[in-house]
Amino acid sequence: MTTDRAEVFEWLASGPRWGRLATIGPDGFPHAVPLSFLVEDDSVLINLSGQRLANVRRNPKICFVVDSGSSMADLKGAVLQGTAEMIEDYDERVRLAQAGARKRGVAEADLPTSVAEDRYYLRLRPQKIATWDYARR
Repeated sequence: MTTDRAEVFEWLASGPRWGRLATIGPDGFPHAVPLSFLVEDDSVLINLSGQRLANVRRNPKICFVVDSGSSMADLKGAVLQGTAEMIEDYDERVRLAQAGARKRGVAEADLPTSVAEDRYYLRLRPQKIATWDYARR
C-alpha cells in the first residue's frame, strides 16, 4: 500500500475493520485498545470513554493502527499518527453514534437518539501515515 492519503482513506473506508488506538497512560506507558472507527473525508473518528478519554484529555498525541489479512502473505495496514481533536458537541456525538450504528447494519428505526454523557468522539487528521502491504512484495 502507498502513503497516498486518498488511497489510505479509501482503504480505511472500504469495509468493517477494527483498529488499535494507542494513547499515553498516566504512568507514561502506552495504552492500546482495539476499537471500531468511522471515516469521514480526511479524518478517522473514534468513540472514547473511560481510560482512553482520560488519556487523550491529558495528552492528545495518539497513534491508530489498522490492518487486515489472514497471514503474513496478505497482511496490509496503516499506522496513523496525530493529535486528537475532541468532539464535545452533543448533537455531533449523536450524529456520529448513528453513523457508527448504520455501519454496523442497525436499521434506521433502531438508531440511537442519545449518547451517554461520558462518551465522546475524537477526530484524527493524521499528520504522519506509514503503510505496508506484503501481498505486493
